Amino acid sequence: MSDDNGLTGPATRRTLLAGAGAVGAAVVLTACGGDDEPAGSGSAAPTSGGPGVSPSADAGGDRSAADAIVGTADVPVGGGVIFASKGVVVTQPSAGVFKGFSPICTHQKCPVSRIDGGTIICTCHNSKFSIEDGSVKGGPAKQPLPAKEIVVDGDQIRLA
Repeated sequence: MSDDNGLTGPATRRTLLAGAGAVGAAVVLTACGGDDEPAGSGSAAPTSGGPGVSPSADAGGDRSAADAIVGTADVPVGGGVIFASKGVVVTQPSAGVFKGFSPICTHQKCPVSRIDGGTIICTCHNSKFSIEDGSVKGGPAKQPLPAKEIVVDGDQIRLA
């Protein structure tokens, strides 16, 4: 006998629910796992770094893409990407300028959790830091995020 949704019997419903749960778990694990893997290559070639960035002496470099933490094309202009397990936040405040910062809030050592509106945000107590220099833009934090040395190597970014 079939009900309104076209499924027949309790075993079919259980199978459907189990499958939906597995798909949901796969989506969550995929979203959580992406920060640790090197990103694909992009086409943007950075020209300047500023404080916190060490430009590569030879754009080709001897290092492989496996050393990269992110591709330059994967860091949005005016935003950034958090790599908590790698111990770095990579930002691109303006086109071709990449910065590295600690991912640990200076207020009570919570990890920062998102980047929005040109700020790195710690949602533990709502401290906000500039993507340009790590300075405090709001919240209870009094000290800036420490800079982390990164190297722009062609279209890849790695820790120095």
